[in-house]
Amino acid sequence: MKVISYNLNKHRAAGELTQLVERHEVDVLCLQECDTNDIPHQVGGLRLAEATQRNRLGLAVYYRENTFRAEEVRALSLKKSLHDYVLKPAEERMLGVRLRDIDTGRDVIVASFHAAPLTALNSLRRHQIRTALSELQNLGPGLPALMVGDYNYPVFKENLGQKVRDQGYELTLSDARTYTRYRFFRGHYDFATSVGFDIAHIKTLPQGLSDHLPILVTAEVTAPRLRSLA
Repeated sequence: MKVISYNLNKHRAAGELTQLVERHEVDVLCLQECDTNDIPHQVGGLRLAEATQRNRLGLAVYYRENTFRAEEVRALSLKKSLHDYVLKPAEERMLGVRLRDIDTGRDVIVASFHAAPLTALNSLRRHQIRTALSELQNLGPGLPALMVGDYNYPVFKENLGQKVRDQGYELTLSDARTYTRYRFFRGHYDFATSVGFDIAHIKTLPQGLSDHLPILVTAEVTAPRLRSLA
């Protein structure tokens, strides 16, 4: 399975999506900061599974419809930062989709995630990540799950990685930094958390019109071994 995650920077990079999907032959496309009133139902052979409805800067998930069938979708509101209360950029910060592989009949979960911005504390973002990962299992307990997106977590990722592993997931970074706008905040912002997937690699793709670089996740389903999330 090939998955691209891309923060469009207030929809500025929306025109790049078809070329990205076709060039890399991706199966799933996960977006952040897209204008959900101005996104197509089809992108390069991918079909829109769902987009958030209550966000000024929304999330969307597309899937290859000759490979998968969308079985269930869930959008999730997460604990808010002060930035969210004042500017209200995002009511729903996780969008998960349960997909059924048409050939194998096997279900997997893929989600697009957008954590609170850098004005919030890391502890708040960890709370959001923990809640989102727990909620994904309500789409299908024990199913392989892959959550990609803008985690807004450029420093102290070792601590985050341990917290994620405590939930039974793995955190995987891409091969190069994904955010370049501010000199002192450059680094890995966009990455993946997963369970039941073997992540072969995550490649940072060339920069376009967004201040984030898209990432390409190549993953294969393995037998999930999810621990209790209590």
